[in-house]
Amino acid sequence: MSRGAAGAAKSGAPGGDGRTAQAVASPGGAGRDAGAAPRLLVLRALGLGDLLAAVPALRALRRGFPGYEIVLAAPGGLTPLALATGAVDRVLPAAAPGRAVPAALDWTGPPPDVAVDLHGNGPPSHLLLAGLRPGRLFAFAHPDTPGIDGPPWYADEHERDRWCRLLRWYGLDADPADLRLPPPALPSPAPGAVVLHPGAGSPARCWPVDRFAAVAGALRARGRHVVVTGGADEADLVAGLAKEAGLPDADVFGGGLPLDRLSALVAGARAVVSGDTGIAHLAVAHATPSVTLCGPVPPGRWGPPPGDPRHRALWHGPEGDPHGRRPDPALLKITADEVLDALDALPEPSNRPEGTSPWNAHR
Repeated sequence: MSRGAAGAAKSGAPGGDGRTAQAVASPGGAGRDAGAAPRLLVLRALGLGDLLAAVPALRALRRGFPGYEIVLAAPGGLTPLALATGAVDRVLPAAAPGRAVPAALDWTGPPPDVAVDLHGNGPPSHLLLAGLRPGRLFAFAHPDTPGIDGPPWYADEHERDRWCRLLRWYGLDADPADLRLPPPALPSPAPGAVVLHPGAGSPARCWPVDRFAAVAGALRARGRHVVVTGGADEADLVAGLAKEAGLPDADVFGGGLPLDRLSALVAGARAVVSGDTGIAHLAVAHATPSVTLCGPVPPGRWGPPPGDPRHRALWHGPEGDPHGRRPDPALLKITADEVLDALDALPEPSNRPEGTSPWNAHR
């Protein structure tokens, strides 16, 4: 894809200098019904945090391609949140284990006019999209897909910055700070609560349950309302924390809340305490004060926006294996008292219920 083609992309008009972003020139929308909107397909078939980290890039595509139908290939369970971004018209259900690339996409009709790889640095994700014969393909360069004339991939780049840089290379205006979500339509099931989320995608990123329980106990001693959440496969983890912290059943949201209800819970929370996982990104998206326990991956790659006082990332390093089978040593350096101190340093949330006291009033 040439810079000339990128300029055409910025205006939303198909075209360019004749070079495509893939090895084989392709029809890209040939056979589309007269009057039908051109279609742009985005591949991001990953998890909750991955979707939220890509929101700035998705919004850049919405601005850069007015009049296009934007289709996001992502897990179907993320549909409510994807539509809430205002940047996606339709979700094409697609998923694979871990961070793998789906074997195929259930794309029907003419080839997409534009395809955008927000999934990875290739080549499998590049080839999956190229196989649909899009008119243009936006992706990072990779030596095994030499037909893609994209920017280089930097392994240490923050995830939000990475995808914005990709689109800027193609001439689009992308702002990594454009990541907020609108208020959820549903009411919070626990307004003003402190949400503790002990789970994460791998054991390496799971802070010990007894330390979460210590935080819960200290907060409850101050009169705070504490609730615990967990994913569909984390019921035992959540139950263990609830038992150790002495939480009543009404304050336990284990087994995976529906995404729209989880979003409402986080948006209405006093604060969120979690590892480096999807709910931490959801807190950032809703501007809910948060403390993120980072390790083994540094916050410079997946953490909250630096300099925002509403979001504190605790990190001691060094970097470790994100797929390890036990809590990472860097994560274990974080103490319960450190988390409580970080909570005390958070600004008061704008949604603090009337009549409740500041964070550290009872400490």
